[in-house]
Amino acid sequence: MNQFLEKQNIALVHDWITNVAGAERVLWEISSLFPDAPIYTAVFDKNRAKKFSTKDIKTSILQNIPFSKTKRELLIPFTPFAFEQFDLSKYDIVVSSTTMAAKGVITKPNVKHVCYCHTPPRYLWEPDLDPRANAGKFSFLRKITAHKMRIWDRLAADRVDLFVANSNYTAKRIKKYYGRDAKVVYPAVDTQRFEVANPNEVKDYFLYVSRLVNYKRCDLIIEAFNKLKLPLKIIGNGPEKNRLKDMAKNNIEFLGFLSDEEVATYYKEAKAFVFAAEEDFGIVPVEAMAAGRPVIAYGAGGVLETIVENKTGLFFKEQTAESLIEAVKNFNVNDFDPHYIKSHAEKFSVETFRKRFLNILNDLAE
Repeated sequence: MNQFLEKQNIALVHDWITNVAGAERVLWEISSLFPDAPIYTAVFDKNRAKKFSTKDIKTSILQNIPFSKTKRELLIPFTPFAFEQFDLSKYDIVVSSTTMAAKGVITKPNVKHVCYCHTPPRYLWEPDLDPRANAGKFSFLRKITAHKMRIWDRLAADRVDLFVANSNYTAKRIKKYYGRDAKVVYPAVDTQRFEVANPNEVKDYFLYVSRLVNYKRCDLIIEAFNKLKLPLKIIGNGPEKNRLKDMAKNNIEFLGFLSDEEVATYYKEAKAFVFAAEEDFGIVPVEAMAAGRPVIAYGAGGVLETIVENKTGLFFKEQTAESLIEAVKNFNVNDFDPHYIKSHAEKFSVETFRKRFLNILNDLAE
């Protein structure tokens, strides 16, 4: 870190810290660069996000609402107000990490606000991919709320001095919805915590790891593997879990939430990792590759920037069970070199992220 950044009073802002998923892992690496920087967030769950318990966490007025940690989606309409209440007047640089409202904090004109944008909110801007804002109970009220949130989200983007996107795919969407250019820094993936299996350690199952929500398209994977009758293991929890379990046949096993160490073992021993979502970046496919495992992925979104077809994985062209089935039938594990896959994943390492992100912040001195 150069002298410019050492002299700056820096604050970090994140939507909410109620678990440790991909966005929170990126926040952790940013926080590791600036260990003295406080983290402002709407809600903090110290039990489910113990990793952050040593950090200086400053929560919003939403923190003490009874359901704030378990039903956080109900808080979304109130997050613009919550983030606008934070007093950030004493800081020189504010770094927001967001998929939602954290970019809407208010800063003084002389404060540099850098936003690491994981995605413009999909439920606002691309309801065909994430219909949560328009579908379900009280859909009419949801649509009215989404309309107002879209207006606020667009205006909040103007408060950012510099956007950093997690992929070129996301950068294009920032340009589309906010009219802003963005630099690209791929998220930090802790590639060192994954090992490549010996050939005799690889087992005869396919793997899926994700939070079980609608837009992740686990239902598509289950539909395909119901027909393929091949063993599939699913790691993760979420609101879709019961529905998905009802869909699945006996060849599909739900393992629930597991520790990082347990997940790493399942990655290492899997025949291949399966991924059906159109994600902005997609950390879990990179984690699978860090364990030397090939990925069978829907060929859209961030995976086009992380997977090398026929080298580190295969793409299926349509987001349908039939297209996935065809890809799995064409897949031969012996066509892939686990050590090559591992070396490719190192391009997305923590060290690479830190170097590129610091270079961008250092440019603020110019």
